[in-house]
Amino acid sequence: MSAAAEAGLRRILAVVDLLGDAVDEESLVPALLPLLLAAVPGDSIVWSPHAGSADPPRTLPPGLLTDDIREAFARESAADALVAHTTLGPGTPMRRSTLQTPAEFHALAAYTDVYRPCGSEHQLAMSFPAGHADGVPRTVCVAFSRRTSDFSDDDVAAAALLRTRLSHLLGRLAPPAPVPTPVTRRESAVLALLARGLTNQQIAHRLAISPRTVDKHLEHAYAKLRVGGRVEAANAWLTRSPAAARPAP
Repeated sequence: MSAAAEAGLRRILAVVDLLGDAVDEESLVPALLPLLLAAVPGDSIVWSPHAGSADPPRTLPPGLLTDDIREAFARESAADALVAHTTLGPGTPMRRSTLQTPAEFHALAAYTDVYRPCGSEHQLAMSFPAGHADGVPRTVCVAFSRRTSDFSDDDVAAAALLRTRLSHLLGRLAPPAPVPTPVTRRESAVLALLARGLTNQQIAHRLAISPRTVDKHLEHAYAKLRVGGRVEAANAWLTRSPAAARPAP
């Protein structure tokens, strides 16, 4: 990164750091988008929580994504290599030109229906962890677009530095993780024996209950531990309660 670009970026990062006083993402993003476009200059920017979120994309300029464009993107984006990088790949800052030629880009249905109407001839996109929603990990994608010139190596470096700060900031703003529902004493006893390798029949015999009751206790415990089977439950139990690994008296 050139000295001039680095000096400019540090000024932007200082302002971004000041936004650490924000209390929620809703109030943060409108102030943040102009700063991001100053750090990575472009004609537009889209801030988009990933699939599964009820939060709509935010854009600068506002109203960039019409309903028709959003519907076309949902329908056609699966064939887009840059979208795959931010949703299925590592999400590091990536220029579209690194992934495909202009001819390949223009051949996409999404180019005709989404990118050309938005003036997105050149793009730089990234995604990053953004806390969680209802206990489910959440990510945000940020896409910068230009009409006439591609993004430079300095722009990619600036985006990489911003990505780290944005992920940290949004993680701080995320609500506390939900407190797991505690297992009952009887569920604890079943899990302790499960973690020692006993079968359901053996657990039933040790606790003087029926195997069907063991199944019910495990079913409830799986839901509380958010696991899908015996091995995961045993590992989760040992992690939460190491004393369970000690031999029973």
